[in-house]
Amino acid sequence: MEKVAVEIDGKTISIEAGDLARQAGGAVVIRLGDTMVLVTATMAKKARDGADFFPLTVDYREKTYAAGKIPGGFFKREARPSDLETLICRLIDRPHRPMFPKGFLNDTQIVCMPLSHDLLNPADVIAITGASAALMISDIPFTTPLAGARIGRIDGAFVFNPTHEEIPLCDLNMIMAGTADSIVMVEAGSTGLSEQVMMDALEFGHERIKKLVELQIELRGLLGKEKAAFEPPAVNEDLAGKLRSQALAPLEAAMEIVGKHERTDKISEIKEAAKAALNPDGDDAIAADFGGLFHDLEKEVVRQMILTKKVRVDGRGLSQVRPISIMTGYLPRTHGSSIFTRGETQALVTTTLGTSADEQRMDTLEFQGKRSFMLHYNFPAFCTGETRFMAGPGRREIGHGMLAERALIPVLPDKDTFPYTIRIVSEILESNGSSSMASVCGGSLSMMDAGVPISAPVAGIAMGLIQENDDIAILSDILGSEDHLGDMDFKVAGTAEGITALQMDIKVKGLAKSTMAKALEQAKEGRIHILGEMKKALDTPRDEMSKYAPRIVTMIVPKDKIRDVIGPGGKVIREIIEKTGVSIDINDDGVVSIASSDEAAAKAAQDYIDRLTQEVEVGRIYLGKVKKIVDFGAFVEILPGTDGLVHISQICDRRIRSVSDEIQEGDEINVKVIDVDSHGKVKLSRKEALKEKADAEAKAEADAAS
Repeated sequence: MEKVAVEIDGKTISIEAGDLARQAGGAVVIRLGDTMVLVTATMAKKARDGADFFPLTVDYREKTYAAGKIPGGFFKREARPSDLETLICRLIDRPHRPMFPKGFLNDTQIVCMPLSHDLLNPADVIAITGASAALMISDIPFTTPLAGARIGRIDGAFVFNPTHEEIPLCDLNMIMAGTADSIVMVEAGSTGLSEQVMMDALEFGHERIKKLVELQIELRGLLGKEKAAFEPPAVNEDLAGKLRSQALAPLEAAMEIVGKHERTDKISEIKEAAKAALNPDGDDAIAADFGGLFHDLEKEVVRQMILTKKVRVDGRGLSQVRPISIMTGYLPRTHGSSIFTRGETQALVTTTLGTSADEQRMDTLEFQGKRSFMLHYNFPAFCTGETRFMAGPGRREIGHGMLAERALIPVLPDKDTFPYTIRIVSEILESNGSSSMASVCGGSLSMMDAGVPISAPVAGIAMGLIQENDDIAILSDILGSEDHLGDMDFKVAGTAEGITALQMDIKVKGLAKSTMAKALEQAKEGRIHILGEMKKALDTPRDEMSKYAPRIVTMIVPKDKIRDVIGPGGKVIREIIEKTGVSIDINDDGVVSIASSDEAAAKAAQDYIDRLTQEVEVGRIYLGKVKKIVDFGAFVEILPGTDGLVHISQICDRRIRSVSDEIQEGDEINVKVIDVDSHGKVKLSRKEALKEKADAEAKAEADAAS
C-alpha cells in the first residue's frame, strides 16, 4: 500500500492505493478529515462493437453506514440513486470524458463509494480527484490527471473546500475541475456576484488544483500500472477524400438554411446521396467508416463557416440572441405560468404555491431536513420532433433542473415574509439549444406571475466556443448543433447585478483564462438583453396572487400555549380545521401557519387561535357563553377552555331571586373580569359590563347633543 498526502490551506488530503479492491483496474481511497471515498476505475478488454461514442459510466453510491446511520423505509437497504447522487455522477463524468483519447471505445466504469463520512467535509468534490487518481494508476489509457475543488467565499475571502458548516455562510459555492494547465469544468451558484469575482475564484481554485494534480503524478510513480496500448482507428483517407469531393459544397449550402428541421432534412438528404454514391454495394467496412467521416466533415463546415465568415448556421452574428417572445398568465388555473420562446426553444413553466405540508422531506448521507423550493425539468421526445419511450427523468433532466433551480434560489423571498412552498415545473415544448436557460427565464416569469415577491428577475444564456489553434469565436445563445459540434458549453444565469449560477463544460483539453473572461463578459451582454425582453412582458411581481392559490396567515403563540391549540390527542386543532376548512401547521417554536384559499376562513381560524391563547385581562369586557347555571350564579366561557363565575349578585344591578330569571344556559352575554385569584379562578360581572355599556351610550348621546 502506498499513500501520498498534501496540505492545502491547513486541510490535509491524502490518497492511498494498493490495499483495497485490487482486482479493479485502479482503486484509491481519498480522504479529507474523516470523510473517505473508495474510487475504482475498470475497463473492458475490448472495444464495444458498433459503438460510435465513448461508453463511460460513472456511479456514485452513498451508503448510510458511512455516517453511522441505518436507511429508512421498509427494506432498510439503499435503493435507486437519489437526485443528489445522480448530480454527483454528472460532476465526475463531465470533466473526465474529454480527457480520454479520441476513438477509445472500451466500456469504462468509475465507481465511487463513500466509506466514512464525518458530516463535515463533503464527499462529492474529493470524489472527482479520486476518480482521476484511480484512472491514473490503472492500465486505462488516461494520461492527463485532473482534480476537483470547491471554492466558497465568506466575508470577501475565498475558502478552499469549505465544510458543511461553512457552506451556508458562503455567498459563492463553486465546484470546479482542472488539469495542471487549465480549467475543464465549473458548476457554481452565487448570490449575484460579478464576473470579476468569478474569475478570481477560478484563479484561486486552479492554484490549489495544481497541487492535487501533482499528488496523483507522485502516486502513479509509486505504483501505477503499465497503460494498455491504444492506437486510434486509422482514418480511411481515400474514402474521406471522395466524401469531401461529393458532399463538401452541398453541405456548405445546406448549413445556410435557417430552419432547424429544413436544415436537418437537407443534411440527411446529402448524407444518403453520398452514401449511395460511395458505397453502392453496401460494403460493411465502408459503412463502418462513413458515419464518422461524414460527422467530421459536417463539423468542419460549421466551424469554418463561423471562424472565417463570422456567420452561424441560422444566419446570426456571433453575439446575436435569437428573437424572444413571452406570454404570462397563459394557464387559468395554475398559480402562475409563462411561456418563454427563444428561437426554436420553448419552455412552458408553471409555479405552484403550497404550504409547509408540501415541503419535500430529505434524508441523505449529508443532509436531513426539508426543501421548500423545487424546480423540475421535463424534456419529452416531441420537443425535438422525435419519438421515445416516456420514463422518469434521466440524468440530463435532473442536472438541467438543478442548474435552473440554483439560478433562482438567490432571489427567493425570505421564508418569514413569504411562508410558501414553491414548486416550479418546466415543460420543454421545443428544443434547439439551451432549454435549461429558457427554464430559468420562464421560472422567473412564472413566479412573478404567481405574485412571488422575488428580489429581481433572473435570465440565463448559453455560450459556445469554436477554437482552431489561435482562431477563436465565442457564440452567444448557441443552437443544439453548435453545442454538439463546438468546443464549449458555457451557461450563465443571473440578475442585472450579477451571476447566480454558472456551468461550464469543455470538449477540448483546456481553455485559456482570457477566453473564459471574454465569454463571461459577452454572456453578461446577452443576459442584460434577455432581461430587457422579459421586462417588456412583466416587469414586477403581480400585486395579488391567484385566487386559486392558498392564503397563508402566520402567527406566533407562546410556547406554553401550544398544547392548548393542539388539545388532548389533537382534539382542538381538528375542531378548528373542521369548522373553518383550513389547514394548520404548528412548530415547536410556536409559529402557526394557517392556509386556505378562502381569506375569511383563514381569518376565522386565526381569531379562534387568538382566543385560545389569550391571557385573561382584569378589567376587560368579553362576550362569553353561559355554560352552566347554579344556585349561586353562572359559569361563563369567555375564552376557549377558560370559564369564570358570575356570582348571582353580579348578574344585574337589582336583587333577583333566581339566576335563570335573567339568563339561560347557551346565552351569549357581555361580562367584565373583576378578579383572577392566585389559583387562576376568574371572577366575572355582568352588572359591571352593563354599567359600562350604559355609561358609554350616555356619553355618546351627550357628545351628540353638544
